[in-house]
Amino acid sequence: MLFTELNLSAPILKAVSEEGYTTPTPVQAQAIPFILDGRDMLAGAQTGTGKTAGFTLPMLEILSRNHHTKGPRHVRVLILTPTRELAAQVGESVKTYGKYLPFKSTVIFGGVGIQPQITTLRNGVDILIATPGRLLDHVSQGTVDLRHVEMLILDEADRMLDMGFVKDIRRVIAILPQKRQNLLFSATYSDEIKKLCESILRNPAVVEVARRNTSSELVTQRVILVDCARKSALFGHLVKENKWEQVLVFTRTKHQANKLSEYLQKIGIASAAIHGNKSQAARTKALSDFKEGKVKILVATDIAARGLDIDQLPHVVNLELPNIAEDYVHRIGRTGRAGNEGEAISLVCVDEYDYLKGIEKLINRKLDRDIVAGFEPDPDIPAMPIVQGRGGGGGRGNSQRPQGAKPQGAKPQGSRREPQKRDGSSHRSEGRSNDSRRGR
Repeated sequence: MLFTELNLSAPILKAVSEEGYTTPTPVQAQAIPFILDGRDMLAGAQTGTGKTAGFTLPMLEILSRNHHTKGPRHVRVLILTPTRELAAQVGESVKTYGKYLPFKSTVIFGGVGIQPQITTLRNGVDILIATPGRLLDHVSQGTVDLRHVEMLILDEADRMLDMGFVKDIRRVIAILPQKRQNLLFSATYSDEIKKLCESILRNPAVVEVARRNTSSELVTQRVILVDCARKSALFGHLVKENKWEQVLVFTRTKHQANKLSEYLQKIGIASAAIHGNKSQAARTKALSDFKEGKVKILVATDIAARGLDIDQLPHVVNLELPNIAEDYVHRIGRTGRAGNEGEAISLVCVDEYDYLKGIEKLINRKLDRDIVAGFEPDPDIPAMPIVQGRGGGGGRGNSQRPQGAKPQGAKPQGSRREPQKRDGSSHRSEGRSNDSRRGR
């Protein structure tokens, strides 16, 4: 199948062609016809499958077919995303594919001044891409009008629920027109996602281009066993030994992200860290430098890295395993994208064995274990619990265990972290203290 067979108009096809695309990805080929037919849709697609264009192209086509040249502009399409980075990237896709169309779009998220956003909204936009918290800031101030929304798109809905946005999403839905088209995209499935789907989707078409909760088959996955205290040194060794030029590294905490980046700089490896404590300008610059090759290593927490769009990223490394197995799938989904092969390596210490078992159960496969000469793990070191929360340490990390400490089991895999918002908005959900919302 070609894009020319998907009933898209000439201006959209021209923009697609100029990006070098002729053949749609599986999610695009399946989703676009359903969306053009006006169906609600639930799409199960991992990052890197082309899902953004999968909803952007038909959304633009529908707007074109029903374009009104007279009267003021109203928000006709609302796209909600969990993070600033993803919102910005969706906004870029809308501009890229809609450059020959007369529609105006804008992106609003927290962490930046609200006044320029208010000015843009007052001038009128057709397409609004937003993070939930900042959108509700505008709603509370009366600076956005959502009474004319014809299409609601929830991108990476699973991550929004993980981050504690479910109440915000329901508040937004409550003020939208009841007659609208709803599209929900999620890389993983949970009971919360099913409940959300049941409450907003009407007789939805279901598109699924990968097995549920599975990792990409284009990604080579392996585990390297190592002591916790030697992870940074091992990672630096791997970068130099293998002459890696572009690696995205995940840590559980902001503290550990900073610590690893500083260590790499000391041993002569250009790196940058992105996480919730970094300003939006710093995060944008770090990502830009990484894409341009000015830094080899980008160290990120799960929240900050969600939605990063990096073409042909060859390596993803988990310096620390996530405490929620589904996050592993999201992490390694940064590589092996759009038909390209990739490699995902996890540096695992004894503290994380329970997490590793949970990941293997989720992806239904046992990962190969390797040991690097000179970095063999000490079999006499017992497991210590990995402390989650606001301390920033996340357990031992790269610090050595105190002598004489008694072994304890790791935190159970099934436990969930306290939901947290990470779009930088001032909006707060009811009933949560600020302290409980600090984290990675």
